[in-house]
Amino acid sequence: MPTSTPAQVDMGRSSDRPPTNPLDRFFRISERGSSIPREIRGGLATFFAMAYIIVLNPIILGSAVDKFGHHLDGGQLVTATVITAAFTTLLMGVIGNVPIALAAGLGVNTVVALQLAPRMSWPDAMGMVVLAGIAIMLMVATGLRERVMSAVPLGLRKGIAIGIGLFILLIGLVDSGFVSRIPDAAHTTVPLQLGADGHLTGWPVLIFILGALLTLSLIIRKVAGAILISIVAMTVLALVVNAVADVPAAKWGLTVPKWPGNPVATPDFGLIGKVSLFGGFHEVGILTGVLFVFTVLLSCFFDAMGTILGVSDEAGLLNDKGDLPGINKVLMIDGIATAVGGAGSSSANTCFVESTAGVGEGARTGLASVVTGLMFVFALFLTPLATMVPAQAATPALVAVGFLILAGSIREIDWSDFTIAIPAFLTMVLMPFTYSITNGIGIGFLSFCVLRLAAGRGKEVPVALYAVAAVFAFYYLMPALGLL
Repeated sequence: MPTSTPAQVDMGRSSDRPPTNPLDRFFRISERGSSIPREIRGGLATFFAMAYIIVLNPIILGSAVDKFGHHLDGGQLVTATVITAAFTTLLMGVIGNVPIALAAGLGVNTVVALQLAPRMSWPDAMGMVVLAGIAIMLMVATGLRERVMSAVPLGLRKGIAIGIGLFILLIGLVDSGFVSRIPDAAHTTVPLQLGADGHLTGWPVLIFILGALLTLSLIIRKVAGAILISIVAMTVLALVVNAVADVPAAKWGLTVPKWPGNPVATPDFGLIGKVSLFGGFHEVGILTGVLFVFTVLLSCFFDAMGTILGVSDEAGLLNDKGDLPGINKVLMIDGIATAVGGAGSSSANTCFVESTAGVGEGARTGLASVVTGLMFVFALFLTPLATMVPAQAATPALVAVGFLILAGSIREIDWSDFTIAIPAFLTMVLMPFTYSITNGIGIGFLSFCVLRLAAGRGKEVPVALYAVAAVFAFYYLMPALGLL
């Protein structure tokens, strides 16, 4: 079972003779210490870990109305979500050659649905997303985005990686129903509780617990394909349990494990290309329009930055300086994905932290992303089958990978230097506590700059990091200033 920490992965390993398999040569599979079966398993594991987006994104966008009272069609949203995820993930695999999958970003789609759409039409809102993607591409082309990422010190990068590990762990626990949000009506300051009512009850939670124990046990036993084996086994068990016990659909959450009567679905491409680049500025004005684009850009920029660093670190793809070779291609594809998501009306597409499920299976190259992208292509016509895997069967992978990321990175932070230890700590805890990668990075950057200045070490902070910290300070002050 390839669950090595980055330090254990031999990036320079290759045979004396170059590989004869053209697929191996193109993706540099042997060079990165992987194999084609491992890449295929990794791609499948990532797909099943993030397949929930096929259901969730249409719910988030479809439940909102624009300024003129228009809803987006649910069937068209499913097609838009799947086709943009397939295209951008395949692009990342073939050109970026990293095991990172992309789809409509959670958080950004909420901004589009709740902040942009109520002030303009849906095409106008999606136009704002396209403009944010273009801005990101320009930042990559000028080298600005890479300079910002290179300015982040190694300790803070490790904090980002750990924060993502804790974040996906929390996602797994929440999506599975192992923990749940306490309603505001309860009038308590405690935000989460065990199970749905403070207790672990019901078949779906048992499926998750069994899946987590199976996944971790297989990992300890170093069984190849541990994560994928667990997902498949728990899906089968969930199908049986749901058929025999007749579990209420609400207990499963978004995805009910039930064999569909008709596994084939006809895609509806009606939303593709329904975008107005500058119509939103006529509705809200130039200043507010620019701030809307800035909000989308900031979320996409730093969510993707954290994910790219975290996934690449866990996959052992970073060099001795903590940089990802060929990162400009990865960053450019991420910018393209933001624009493509807007053009396809699925909201901005971005890198998914669930890619760590594939890395945990051994994925080290873009071939895994190609497999994930092809699974999205199949899902375009077989959506009922793709959405048959319940969260309780897929989320144990996130729990296991969250631990592996934490174990692989926490010892590499210099805890004796408080000017890096405190920002790293804030970064890693605020990502799950605020349910946002961007918030964790923002607070980490701001606290790092302030603490280095307080320690009289301000000259050690790169100018690019001061600039980013200033941008975050402005971003957090925008509501107080009445700009949002």
